[in-house]
Amino acid sequence: MGSNVAGAPEGVEMTSGDEATREEESIADLLHPRLRDADEAFFRTLVENTSEGILTIDAESTILFANPAIERILGYEPAELVGSSKLEIIPDRLKAVHERRLQQYIETGERNIDWDGVELPARHEDGHEVPVTISLREHEFRGERLFTGIFRDVSREKAQEERLEDQNERLERFASVLSHDLRNPLNVAQGYTELIAAENEDGDGDERVEELAESLDRMEELIEDMLELAQQEGGLGTTRRLSVEEVVRETWGWVRTDDADLTVEAPGSIDADRSRLASLLENLFRNAVEHGSPSHRSQARDDAVEHGGNDVTVRVGGLEDGEGFYVEDSGEGIPEDARTAVFEQGYTTSAEGTGIGLSIVEEVADAHDWTVRVGESEEGGARFEFHV
Repeated sequence: MGSNVAGAPEGVEMTSGDEATREEESIADLLHPRLRDADEAFFRTLVENTSEGILTIDAESTILFANPAIERILGYEPAELVGSSKLEIIPDRLKAVHERRLQQYIETGERNIDWDGVELPARHEDGHEVPVTISLREHEFRGERLFTGIFRDVSREKAQEERLEDQNERLERFASVLSHDLRNPLNVAQGYTELIAAENEDGDGDERVEELAESLDRMEELIEDMLELAQQEGGLGTTRRLSVEEVVRETWGWVRTDDADLTVEAPGSIDADRSRLASLLENLFRNAVEHGSPSHRSQARDDAVEHGGNDVTVRVGGLEDGEGFYVEDSGEGIPEDARTAVFEQGYTTSAEGTGIGLSIVEEVADAHDWTVRVGESEEGGARFEFHV
């Protein structure tokens, strides 16, 4: 900590001459021996070529230095700013606040913002506002209190945030339409279909009623899948270290497994959003149990109806390198030429499938920055590897 310099308020520490010498020695320790004798020109070159803007003001808000990056960020030529007030780069609506806060700090030493990085709007030379993050430092030069700010343009990040917010709003509206505007009339149609089937005692038209019921059931499945897909595109929630086996066994209990078997072989633990991981596993389990495999959904469903279940085995384990897990089954497998297409929305080889389940799997993997690979299990079934 530095000692107080004359004129500095109590609690505000400035750099004394002795401490300045110590700081110079400290900086020298950070340099390679070949740069120990670097002159002012060397450091000026560093400052002039950095991508961040650098601005130094005095206690009266007069700009004493501006590097070339300031022009790229705010449009002002450095020479044009030097000698002018910092208020030049502050939007009109915020000028009084900035002046008040600087004066308050000079008088009391109390900081009202985070000096290690605060996001503020700056005024561009043409008048529009530029979102920037600023890191601030106070220092002394020849007995004068100075303040230097490092500016970073965050326009792209802000634009991306706004796009994500807009996307989430659209997804919420879409989910609302699916959940209410479509599901409610569907429920009514399903109810009347059940009444018609119950009243049709002589069996006349049974086949048509059954086809209608199947079509409505498929529509319901499609709505559920689309709702889940919309939720997946909303971004990750909280991630934490999870036992894969624990989530696997919990999720398995949600799926109608009939005669299917689950084998868990030390899948280890990973950092993940629990609900998103469960969604990934649920979709893979349903594909394996209900449809045998994505390429033979129709036949697997018919077999399940006829035989009262599906004797497929689903196995979950850890990858050999310890960096991920796999889910595989003993079903019909996925043809090699179809393995790159199975994650496409709408891809299905049966009339009953919605083609959304595996899209959700890929969405979850992408959200976690996992790599997913499709292959073949030892029994010839589908194998999905997730490299984390």
